[in-house]
Amino acid sequence: MFAGTALFGLGAFGAATAFLIAGIVALGLELWAAALIVTVTYGIVALVLLSIGRRRLRAAGPLYPEQTAQTVKEDIEWAKTRARSATR
Repeated sequence: MFAGTALFGLGAFGAATAFLIAGIVALGLELWAAALIVTVTYGIVALVLLSIGRRRLRAAGPLYPEQTAQTVKEDIEWAKTRARSATR
């Protein structure tokens, strides 16, 4: 279901893009200029979204639980110590 949703969503985005380009051409611009305008606009939107996403990701903190990582390291050291003392 999700793959179908993504497929049809991408198709709708492509159709909307074609609609925007056709609308700009209808205003009197050349086809290549209309396509360039839409492409540059999409690029600017993508850069803004990237900037916002990076800022929010940095504000969220580390991507792994630091306390859990420290506890696992301590458990590994404990297991190594127990294994060494058991062989003596």
